[in-house]
Amino acid sequence: MNSTDFNHKLYLPKEAKIKYRSYENEMSFYDAVKNGDIETVEREMKLFRESTLEGKGQLSDNPIRNLTYHFIISTAMVARFCIDGGLDHDLAYMLSDFYIQEADKCRTIDELKDLQTKMAIDYCKRMKQLTKVDINSKQIVKAIDFIYEHLNSPITVKDIADNIGINETYLSKLFKKETGISISEYVRNYRIEAAKNMLKYSDHSYTDISQLLCFSSQSHFTKVFKDVTGMTPKVYRDHHFRKTFLGK
Repeated sequence: MNSTDFNHKLYLPKEAKIKYRSYENEMSFYDAVKNGDIETVEREMKLFRESTLEGKGQLSDNPIRNLTYHFIISTAMVARFCIDGGLDHDLAYMLSDFYIQEADKCRTIDELKDLQTKMAIDYCKRMKQLTKVDINSKQIVKAIDFIYEHLNSPITVKDIADNIGINETYLSKLFKKETGISISEYVRNYRIEAAKNMLKYSDHSYTDISQLLCFSSQSHFTKVFKDVTGMTPKVYRDHHFRKTFLGK
């Protein structure tokens, strides 16, 4: 391909008005997998099944090969993010190899869509399980699930206790015994993790983030964030905004 043809191909997406999926949206999906956020991943995969490759580039003129190439890229990204989140290195790559080999056997778009969903949910469930490795009580597993599912709402010990049907005092003691921290600390820490992702991958203002994660005010969010991370939200964003695991 000569330089004229290459430059023309580079310009074609602009001519065709192809709208690529935003960086923030794509990174938030991989973070959802890494964080074991099954609800978000299932929602994203449902949208994927409906729109397939809307917002993604064309890697091949053959539709099945094109989707296969995107599957390989997505699987590699998911594996890297999950390793960053604590998944065993060898297991992550073994899963990646397995799913890419399975993709090579697919002969239809629907088969690839099903495999993409299976792959993302598999990694996501494994990441969610990592947070429960040392937890033996079903009540605490349910409590953590409740926290994950209500991160954007006010959460009290009573809310959790009522949801799983046990006494508040007993829940508080059992939670600290099995996790090593109180329920309020766990909720705080998980919200700060979510805030870190939003600061890295979105343009949300500090006020928006504090409201979305149910902090009482922006100043309260800033104080808690600094207590946990050692830096203000602004400093954290300045250091990490749109940086990936590749260090770019």
